[in-house]
Amino acid sequence: MKKAFITGIGGQDGSYLAEYLLDLGYEVYGIIRRNSTPEHQQSRLDPIRNNKNLHVSYGDLNDTSGIERILREVKPDEVYNLAAQSHVRISYEIPQFTVQTNSVGVVNVLEALRNNCPNAKFYQASSSEMFGSSVDEDGFQRESTKMTPVSPYGCAKVFGYNIVRNYRNAYKIHASNGILFNHESPRRGSNFVTNKVVKAAVKIKLGLQDKLELGNMDAYRDWGHSKDYVKAMHLINQQPKPDDWVVSTGVTHSVREMCDYVFSQLDLNYKDYVIQNKKFLRPEELPYLKGDSTKIRKLGWECEYTFESMMDEMIEHWIHIFKNTINK
Repeated sequence: MKKAFITGIGGQDGSYLAEYLLDLGYEVYGIIRRNSTPEHQQSRLDPIRNNKNLHVSYGDLNDTSGIERILREVKPDEVYNLAAQSHVRISYEIPQFTVQTNSVGVVNVLEALRNNCPNAKFYQASSSEMFGSSVDEDGFQRESTKMTPVSPYGCAKVFGYNIVRNYRNAYKIHASNGILFNHESPRRGSNFVTNKVVKAAVKIKLGLQDKLELGNMDAYRDWGHSKDYVKAMHLINQQPKPDDWVVSTGVTHSVREMCDYVFSQLDLNYKDYVIQNKKFLRPEELPYLKGDSTKIRKLGWECEYTFESMMDEMIEHWIHIFKNTINK
């Protein structure tokens, strides 16, 4: 039985990845960062909570002794570093914590791996935000696109990306980067724009909310589904040689287009309810992201979800949640 260790296992990607690996017959270990409201810390893991091959404990990327201890005891075959301060706009409010977690945290895990399980395969959750304002002439961003990040989050992720490449070359560790473009699901935090829009639209439809405040309506993003993207993570760690891969749908939509689709699915016109609030604008905006995932598709990876089917699933999720709340 293969053993996998996942940082950030309680997050959107971590929970889907844990489910996927358990279905493949793995023994899965993971850490979540403790906070003062434990009621929802592990709620995304509810579907697999009773699986005897799942082991979850508290941990933090900035607690090097804890990471060292776990890797020394578990000796995993595969390590997936998904933990991060993952909200781009909030990275402007807490830049030092973002950098400490998203860059130095990567070094901490790599060092623990190098010292305790150097033959384990390592996956780093890199981000399309690393490209920032750089776009190739054909309108895509790919593995060779210049990285010019425009946020503390993006800057920290570039360091994480480069230190993985450095450890790969310097210590011959099987360390790879998955450069993932935006990916969503019903498990996405509701302060991220996709779930924020869907949740608000459903509440408006049910008479539980009047308006929705958003920031930049004309930001374009390449949105895929987390379930598809965690399969790419696993695929990357199965390759005989480590490398870097872009994971994306290759299709882009604006926030405005997303609002139009979601509200239309609920027989509403978003223009009647959505207003712009400057407090949700970033100090430096990132207008456009669209990924070229040709390289990983050559390995056999493909998307099962479309943008529309993903948004429909999220709509159904929140309808179910709020209708149950109303009926109680």
